[in-house]
Amino acid sequence: MNSLDELSSASVLRFGPYAFHLRQRLILEGDRQLRMGGRALDILQVLVERAGRVVSKEQLIALVWPNSVVEEINLRVHIAALRRALGDGENGQRYIVNVPQCGYSFVAPVQGDSVAQVVFESLQVPQHNLPARLTPVTGRDSLVGGLVRQLPLSRLITVTGPAGVGKSTVALRAAELLLQHFRDGVWQVDLSLIDKDIPLLDHLLKTLDIDFPTLSARHALLVLDNCEHLHEACRSLLQNLLDAAPRLSILATCREPLRLGLEVLQPLPPLTTPKTSALNSVDEVMGYSAVQLFVSRARARQHGFHLREQDLETVRDICRRLDGLPLAIELAAAQIDALALVGLQSQLDHGLQVLSHGRRTAVPRHQSMCAALDWSYQRLSKQEQRVLQRLSVFKMAFTLDAAIGVISCAQLPPSMLVSVVEQLAAKSLLTTDRSSGTLRYRMLNTTRRYARERLEQGGELNDVERRHARYQGRTRPASSGRLTAQFVEQ
Repeated sequence: MNSLDELSSASVLRFGPYAFHLRQRLILEGDRQLRMGGRALDILQVLVERAGRVVSKEQLIALVWPNSVVEEINLRVHIAALRRALGDGENGQRYIVNVPQCGYSFVAPVQGDSVAQVVFESLQVPQHNLPARLTPVTGRDSLVGGLVRQLPLSRLITVTGPAGVGKSTVALRAAELLLQHFRDGVWQVDLSLIDKDIPLLDHLLKTLDIDFPTLSARHALLVLDNCEHLHEACRSLLQNLLDAAPRLSILATCREPLRLGLEVLQPLPPLTTPKTSALNSVDEVMGYSAVQLFVSRARARQHGFHLREQDLETVRDICRRLDGLPLAIELAAAQIDALALVGLQSQLDHGLQVLSHGRRTAVPRHQSMCAALDWSYQRLSKQEQRVLQRLSVFKMAFTLDAAIGVISCAQLPPSMLVSVVEQLAAKSLLTTDRSSGTLRYRMLNTTRRYARERLEQGGELNDVERRHARYQGRTRPASSGRLTAQFVEQ
C-alpha cells in the first residue's frame, strides 16, 4: 500500500476492479463509468487517500464541507450511497467500514498511478435549484433519513402538518441528501408564489426549461412546496406526471393529503418538549428537540446565552405553549435579547404578538405566526372558519359530542358540524387522538389563540364561552367536580 503522500500525488487511485481518476473526477469499473455526485466523490477521495487509517466523522465533514453547517446524517447518507455504488459487501469484498465511536476507514488495498491518463468525460454534478440552507435542521434526522430511503422507491410522498411545523425545511433537507441519486437533478417549485390564473404545468416546464416529452423521460426529483395553495390543480398535475413520467419522483408538502392513488403520507409532528418529570438536569432537557432549537436560536441572537438549571421550567413552558412548532420557537427565540426568558414567557400570555418579528428575508407567510396561520385560514370556507373560531373555547381535548353540544347552532346543525370538524382535522388545523379508544380532537395552542382572536373580533366569544361553561357543568360529576373523559388536559 502506498504512503499518504504518494497517494495524494497520484492522478489515478486503483482498488479492486475500480480506477478513480482524480483529475477527471470519475470512477471506472473496466470501461464502465460509475455515477456519483460531487460530495460522494470528495468523501471517497479523502478515505482512499488515507486507506488503512481511521478518519473521524468530524474530520470528514470538515474536509468535505469546509464552509457549511452539516449534520452527521448527511455524511451517513453519502457513505451508504458510496457503498451501494461500489458493491461494498458483495461477494465478501469490503471497502468502507464504520469504526464505532471513531469514524470510517477504507480497508481495501490501494495503488497510486501517476502516469498520464486518457481524459474521460467527467461526471456531471447533479443540477438543482434548491435554496442555500443557512442553519442546521434540528430534531428531524430520523424523519429525513426515512424520506431519503423511501423516495427512490416511492413515486409520490406528501409531507403533511400544521402551519409552522417545518414541512418545507424537512422536504428541502431530504432533497439535498438525494442530489447524487437523481441523474437529471432535483428541482423545487414553490407553489405559494404562483398566481391561481397561471397554468401549473406551464410554470413547471418553464422552471425546468424543458418541454413535456423531455420531462417525461427525466430521472429527477420534483419538490412541490405548499400544494394547499392550488390543491385541485396540484392533484390534476401530479396525476398526469405520475402517468406520463415513470422515472420521476415527487416530494410534496401540503397541509392536507392530496388523495392520489400512489401517495405515501408522511405526517410531520411537532418537535419534542420535556414533561415536568424530565426537568432533572440541563443535559436531560437538552435531549428534547424543541429545547435544542430554542437554545441554538437564542445563542445566535444573544452571545453567551446558555441554559441554566433555574431556567429549565421556564424554557419547557415556552416550548410547550408554542406547541413545539419550529417557526414559533424561532420567532420567540428572536426576542430573547429584548425580553429575556421571563419576559418572553410573560409576553406569551398576550397572544401571538410576540411571534410577529421574524426574518425579513423569509417569505411573507414565515415572517410571523399570524401570517402562517392566515395562510391556512384564508383558504377555508366560511363555514370552516366559523367552526374553527367557535372550537377555540376548548382549552382541552374534546369529543365530537362535546363540539356539537357547545358550538352547534341554526347555521351549524350537527350533521354539518361533523363534516366540517373532519375537514379541519384533514387540513391540520385540529389534531386527533384515539389512544383512549375514543376519538378526541385538540387545537394547538397557537392555532387556538389565533382562532379565539377571530371569534372575539366577530362578537361571538362571550356567547360561545357561556355555552361551553353550561356544557361543562352538565358533564361534571357533582361528587368530585372533575371533568368527565370528554375533556382531557393537554
